[in-house]
Amino acid sequence: MNRESFDEVFELMEASFPDTEIRTYEGQRRLLDHPAYRLNVSRNENGDILAFMGVWEFEGFRFVEHIAVNPNMRGGGIGRKMMTAYTSESATPVVLEVEPASDTDSKRRIEFYERLGFHLNAFDYFQPPLREGQPELALQIMSYPGPMSEEQFLPYKKVLMAEVYKQPASSR
Repeated sequence: MNRESFDEVFELMEASFPDTEIRTYEGQRRLLDHPAYRLNVSRNENGDILAFMGVWEFEGFRFVEHIAVNPNMRGGGIGRKMMTAYTSESATPVVLEVEPASDTDSKRRIEFYERLGFHLNAFDYFQPPLREGQPELALQIMSYPGPMSEEQFLPYKKVLMAEVYKQPASSR
C-alpha cells in the first residue's frame, strides 16, 4: 500500500472512530509491516475509497479490528458486502470487538453484526489502550460462525494481546 492510499484510509479511520479506538498515524502505519495485518479497501470506479477493513489473519482465527464505510456511502450495503465476503472466504472463525449496547449506535452495530451471523458473547473483555495515556476500554467480543465461552476465547485473547496490543494477556 502506498502512502497516499494509507493516508486516505487513515482519514476515513479518524472520521469513523474515536481516538480511543485507533492508534496514532505512525502507530497505525507501522501495522502494515506486520505479516498478519491486512487493509482491505473497496473503491468506486473513480478510485475513491468507499470502505476499508483492518484485519489480522492468525493461525486458527481472524480478527476484524476496524471496518468503516465512507460517511457519504453508508446505508448502501457496502459494509455488509465486505464483511460477508470476508467471512465466506475461509472457514476460519472470525472475532471482533464491539462497544456494549449502551446507546442507539452501539445497539445498531451489534444488530448489524448479528444479521451477518455473528454472536455476542457474554463475558467481560477489556481492550488495552491504543495510545499512550488512554484508559483500557470495556468492550464485548462477537464471534462468527458460532458463540464462544470465555474459556474458548482465551487462546484467541492471548494472541490478540501479544500480537495486536503488544502485551501479555491480563487477568481481566
